[in-house]
Amino acid sequence: QVQLVESGGGSVQAGGSLRLSCAASGATYSRTCMGWFRQAPGKEREGVATILTGVGSTYYIDSVKGRFTISQDNAKNTLYLQMNSLKPEDTAMYYCATGRRPLAYYNTYCRPAYANDYWGQGTQVTVSS
Repeated sequence: QVQLVESGGGSVQAGGSLRLSCAASGATYSRTCMGWFRQAPGKEREGVATILTGVGSTYYIDSVKGRFTISQDNAKNTLYLQMNSLKPEDTAMYYCATGRRPLAYYNTYCRPAYANDYWGQGTQVTVSS
């Protein structure tokens, strides 16, 4: 029901910046969990950051705190990931994902496990030293 299309990946030098975008179409709802995940070759996929749509509360894994910022533009139905101070360890395929249904009101934020119903095709981020 929901289609997600990522863009903005590329190759940058360590310390550089990239901004990833995720355009969503189809049936979307407020208070759903949307997030960015990444997977490097031979590694497990990990959730990087999430946002509770409409609410705006965010979650980040420790390794990207202070460097990455997740945000949303509700009018454009688009999710963003601003990536600053990039490190070679950030090299991975980055995926946008969203949960299927709204979360209960007692949820003040969401963890990545709640944003895994629909997935984009991925966009490659490569950081060189």
